Amino acid sequence: MTINSIQMEKLVGYFILGFLLLMSYSSCDNAPKKPVPAIALEKSHVKIEVEGKAFRDLNKNGKLDIYEDTNAPIEDRINDLVAQMNLEEKAGSLFMPGVPVNDDGTIEKKPNATGPGARYPAAVENIVNGKLNHFNVWGIPSDPKLMGVWNNSLQNYAEENSRLGIPVTIASDPRHHFSNTIFSMSANGFTQFCETTGLGAIGDDELVKTFADIVRKEYLAVGIWVALHPQIDLSTEPRWPRISGTFGEDAALTARMATAYITGLQGSELNDQSVAAMTKHFPGGGPQREGLDPHFEIQKGQIYPGNNFDYHLIPFEAAFRAKTASIMPYYGIPTAQTDEDVAMAYNKSIITDLLRNKYQFDGVVCTDWGLVTDVQFTPTVVWPARAWGAENLAESDRVLKILDAGCDQFGGENRPELVVQLVKEGKLSETRIDESVRRLLRQKFQLGLFDNPFVDENQIPSAIGTDEYRSLGDASQQKAMTLLKNQDDVLPLAAKTLKVYIEGMDSAVVAQYAEVVNSPEAADVAILRVRTPWVPVESENPMARMFHHGDLDFKGEAKEHIMGVLNKVPTIVDIYLDRPAVIPDITNAAKALIGDFGASDKNVCEVLFGHAQPLGKLPFELPSSMEAVRNQLTDVPYDSESPLFEFGYGLRY
Repeated sequence: MTINSIQMEKLVGYFILGFLLLMSYSSCDNAPKKPVPAIALEKSHVKIEVEGKAFRDLNKNGKLDIYEDTNAPIEDRINDLVAQMNLEEKAGSLFMPGVPVNDDGTIEKKPNATGPGARYPAAVENIVNGKLNHFNVWGIPSDPKLMGVWNNSLQNYAEENSRLGIPVTIASDPRHHFSNTIFSMSANGFTQFCETTGLGAIGDDELVKTFADIVRKEYLAVGIWVALHPQIDLSTEPRWPRISGTFGEDAALTARMATAYITGLQGSELNDQSVAAMTKHFPGGGPQREGLDPHFEIQKGQIYPGNNFDYHLIPFEAAFRAKTASIMPYYGIPTAQTDEDVAMAYNKSIITDLLRNKYQFDGVVCTDWGLVTDVQFTPTVVWPARAWGAENLAESDRVLKILDAGCDQFGGENRPELVVQLVKEGKLSETRIDESVRRLLRQKFQLGLFDNPFVDENQIPSAIGTDEYRSLGDASQQKAMTLLKNQDDVLPLAAKTLKVYIEGMDSAVVAQYAEVVNSPEAADVAILRVRTPWVPVESENPMARMFHHGDLDFKGEAKEHIMGVLNKVPTIVDIYLDRPAVIPDITNAAKALIGDFGASDKNVCEVLFGHAQPLGKLPFELPSSMEAVRNQLTDVPYDSESPLFEFGYGLRY
């Protein structure tokens, strides 16, 4: 087919006319308006009609404001809304506390609410008393549908009981892993994959993208709009308790995984089908002195004896290229790296000079949780605010310093009155607050929350934990398992006729694969499931004692018992590697050794009995001794002397 000059002129004319119509459609007040999605109008109680089209009348003034107009450019909507907000409403936008969720999906404060948020005010109290509109959920109902009911009720409450009807943004820490640590929230119906280290062990970008896409779909189904992940710190200090949330210690691998993860959550651009990624913990929280985590006053700061600060930035550079919506700095002090030894979120050199200016990041920067206010954790224990290097500042001055550093939002805090106080005292300008409020509102508009913050409760059961998703989750647990030793090809095990002695496993599960016996002496083979050792820190804070700090080797009775079994019967040891274990004696005595990164007993058996292949490669090295661990450079990857197993090691059947 050919096009002559007359036809071409017509095509060009149609193109120009179409372009002009499109421009007028987007900007003219009298242009036809794109309606709000039906489910939003069904759930919303306050509506207005313009030219036969229904819209949400969020401020209840009987007319269509620019910020309510689904066709107005986002920046115009932001400008209109900020101009209508008062100081208290702006201050409330800057805080994201944890809130309880009732098991029945109701939003009133109840004593039996789920999760650690039960001790804090309900979201509805925060909306009324503090003008807040961002919340973090920890525990959720066992039935995911009730999470959707809670979201819808809360969104309606925010629309009806706040002056401007600003929708609520719900955020969550990871809850899609088969996990044995406190850093992954209870799944409660969501699909369970291996832990993030397991995804690093598999090393498959497409799998990570698929995983994140499933997270996105399941979060959106229940009304979770912000993911407080991925965690892309590098695990260069093997004693650090938060390694299970990382992809390992290699910057290049982590950068690839971060790119796939953020793309799976957000797509190429943030929109109403995205979950916003809050990537953490800038500029890398791995190099903690002696592995002591800065959640607590036991911390000793982040150190860089290998002069390797920039290495930890490599994954974040990938995250910026992938357009991560938000960034969370960590608690630690970057010792001797900036002009002031203060924690990352207090540190202007880190947030403004490095993050804002060098990397040109203009998304939301939200602090990690609890940087301002001490918490009476138990009747006798106070958990101090993580204001490291700024402990002596008053609470209001802490808020001022964090905002001056360049942060936008306070995670785990509910102190908007301090922002109001600072403005009234002339210490903080409202213009500075507006800067952060605009970023936070921009994200809400991009996610489509002003147009439709509701979910279809009836679709939730069919959208979460589908057979397809669970199959992929199980496969990830199996693939991530990393075969480290297989003497005489003892693995895979023969089925059914084998007599097996087990520890650390459910006998009912193992009995589906072999005969389970009660003693090593009666067995053909033993299977021991163990975990990387840890030592509770000396602290009265029960939370601090739950973190997996300390030495990585088995000692005393625990080691004697394991070695006793190994010396009685050919033994397969499966070890959960939430941190790199130091296990030379166990390795030498075991017939086979395999590492897992979060796996059910069934998925372990699937691999041990040959129904699935262990495809993992170590995402971090396993040191040969605690002396080697202590001699490592905290900020340098895979640098222990004569490691037992090197980074990337993994056998095949």
